[in-house]
Parts: sequence; structure tokens; C-alpha cells
Amino acid sequence: MTNFKDEQAILKKFETLAIHNDPINPDLYAKYDVKRGLRNANGTGVLVGLTRIGDVVGYEIHDGEKIAVPGRLVYRGYNVEDLIKDAEKNNQFGYEQSAYLLLFGELPNQKQLDSFSSYLGESRILPPNFTEDMIMKAPSNDIMNKIASGVLACYAYDDDPENRSVGNNIKQCVQLIARFSTLAAYAYQAKRRYYDNKSMYVHNPDPSLSTSENFLRLIRSDKQYSRLEAEILDLALILHAEHGGGNNSSLTVHVVSSADTDTYSAIAAAVGSLKGRRHGGANIRVVEMMDDIKANVKDWSSEKEVGAYLRKIAEKQAFDHSGLIYGMGHAVYTISDPREVLLKEKAKRLAQEKGCMEEFELYDLIEKLAPQIVKDVHHSDKKVCPNVDFYSGFVYTMLNIPRELFTPIFAISRIAGWSAHRIEEIVSGKRIYRPAYKNIMDERDFIPLQNRH
Repeated sequence: MTNFKDEQAILKKFETLAIHNDPINPDLYAKYDVKRGLRNANGTGVLVGLTRIGDVVGYEIHDGEKIAVPGRLVYRGYNVEDLIKDAEKNNQFGYEQSAYLLLFGELPNQKQLDSFSSYLGESRILPPNFTEDMIMKAPSNDIMNKIASGVLACYAYDDDPENRSVGNNIKQCVQLIARFSTLAAYAYQAKRRYYDNKSMYVHNPDPSLSTSENFLRLIRSDKQYSRLEAEILDLALILHAEHGGGNNSSLTVHVVSSADTDTYSAIAAAVGSLKGRRHGGANIRVVEMMDDIKANVKDWSSEKEVGAYLRKIAEKQAFDHSGLIYGMGHAVYTISDPREVLLKEKAKRLAQEKGCMEEFELYDLIEKLAPQIVKDVHHSDKKVCPNVDFYSGFVYTMLNIPRELFTPIFAISRIAGWSAHRIEEIVSGKRIYRPAYKNIMDERDFIPLQNRH
């Protein structure tokens, strides 16, 4: 049997071979007009499909030129701000209404909303023995991976998993929307017990509660939470529920679904995409960066001190030496990210209640200073605004939600958008994704095994 030392040497050799044999000259991408990352030269996304689900507006095209405009997030033709205002006006949690709208394309009346919410509540309880067999007996140190494996495990508990009818797919998606918060919470509890050596609290979901209320109930030992805490988490869920068909995880749903596979395989693939640090894991990097800033800046209220340290980060002299000020900039939003604007307002209210105003004001100062610093250091004319990740991690921290749950919360929310895209692909797509890759490797004469050195 290969010992560990030998294995490390072998892996290092494999790594060297891969690095030597797989590099591609960057100049070739321009030569062949390759749309790297499925993006055009001006940064806009390559048009690969049509959707009626959501829209992300950060600029408009006039005479071929991109004109920056204040950001808008649209669900099924409705501005998300109106969804949030309506829920607040009626003293209701809004995520369930947003999920209904994304799935079915129309706003529900009160009776329809109550029926949908009731079905979600009943479906949050996992199938018999699922928790013990699929979560507790196989805990994971990474909750996103456990959610993905939990989604795939749901296939085995489905009486008709291969039924591709639209109705059956909707049923599967609604059940997954309901179960995601339970999967994440139980995976977290299992991690606490088996990896962190802490107590594990496994509570049953309460069918009468909203998604945000249930999640807070399940992750806390005493099951207690305030109305404000649940409202702010609900807001975060609404804002993350959908972001157009071009984001990486939603595109993943379209690509995998186009192969005519089952719902669970498509959604599990999306979870894998969202786990990535360039996608759903970004808010954790913001919080880690803020930890570094707080540790290295003495006066958090000083524009001079804070600005100087932000410049060091941008110049790759501080934090992770990437040159990135995390939470700043977005592929589409230019002047403002509407999600950030709405979340910041609630973050301030929560900071006042939790005694975190000094920290909130530091975030506010960085939001003010960072765009110009990024522009100066990177010599870019692109407008930069804070994105939703800038405040989401701060909000979750004030809610006493552990960092390992930040990205799972994103998944708990985005499963609604993924489900809508799954149904749209089944109804309207009907063609497997097959983009082109140009081979730039010359053909070679084969070398028999005995002649290789």
C-alpha cells in the first residue's frame, strides 16, 4: 500500500504534469474571439437563452454604448422593492410570496398564498429515517456538500423520481424549497456534534412558521428569535431568491436540465456551483476582510486610516494579497445594487438593536471610500458599487448565525429561482446545451509503450 509520503510525491508529480501540459496562451483567446466566461469583450454576457423569470438591470444600451443606471432587480416583471413593501405593509413574511411568484409567474391572492405556505410548512419535515440515515450517519464538515448529497438522497425517497411531467417537477421543486432550510440546519447540527465537539440540537420544524422563522428556530438551542431577526433574514431570502438566468448556478440548472435528467441531479449541481468562492461564498470573504481591517486599523472612524488600509488591500499589500476589496463591484450593477441598498437599511436598524453601530459606521465608511480607491489603484473607469455580499455577512453575524451557514442561507433562498429555471427549461428549452471549444493541440504520432522514456 502506498504510504502518505509516497502519495504526496506522486500527487506533486501529477500536479507538475498538469501545469506543464494544460496551459493555454492567453493571446489565443483574443485570436479566436473566445467569449471567456461566456462574456463579450465589453463585459456583457453572451446571449444564450431567453427567460421570463427575472431581470438584473444595471445599465442600458444606447447606440451601442453601455449607460450606467441605478440597479433594479425584477421578479416576473415586478420590481422586488414592491414585493418587499407589500409584505411589510401587510405585516407578513415575503419569501413565500416571492417563491410562489417565481414558480408560477403570477402574484398569489391571500388564499393561494396561505395554501402554498401551508404546503411548504408541512413539507419541511424530512421523510421518515432521512435525518438519521442520510445526515447523522454521514456528517460533513462542509454544509453545502451535505445539502447537495441530501438533495440527491431525496431521489431515493421519491415514489416517482423519473417522472418528467411539469406537474411532477413542480411538486419535487416545491418540496425541495421547503426542505432546504431543514437540510441546512440539520447538517449544521451534525457538524457541531461530529466535527466541532459541541452539543447538537435537533428540533422539529414548525409547519405554522415561515422559512426564516423555522431556520432560526432549528439552528438555536432554545428555538428563540425576535420578530426583527426573522424579518431581516426574510428580507435576505427575498433578495437572494433569483438573479436572472445568467448567474452561474442558475445557468447550471439550465445546462444540466437540458440533458433531460431528474430534478434532484439538476438542483444538486446548482448547489455545487453556488458553493464556489466566486459565487455564493463571497460574503464570507467580506467578513474575513473586515476582521483584518478591524485588527489593523486603530480608529475605525478615521477616513485617513481606513482609506490608507483599503489602499494597501487594493495594492496587494494587505489581507489576502489578491488586490480585491471584497463586496465591491458587480458584473451587472454599476451605480447601485438594489439588494445592498435594501439590506443596508435593515442592517442599520439591527445594528442599533444589537449595539453594533460602531461596526456599522465602519462598513458605511468603507462603502464611501472603496469605489474611488479601486478606481485609482486599478486605473479603471468602470463604476464600482457595493454589492449585496458587502452587508449580508454583517447581518448574519449580528443574527448570531455561524459563518459556515452563510452560503447555505443563499442556497435556502436561491432554490426558489433554481426551481423556476428548472421548470422553464423543461417547458421552453428542449435543446441540450452544446457550446463549442476549439482544440489548439496539434495531432501527434503515437509512441508505443516500449519506446516511451
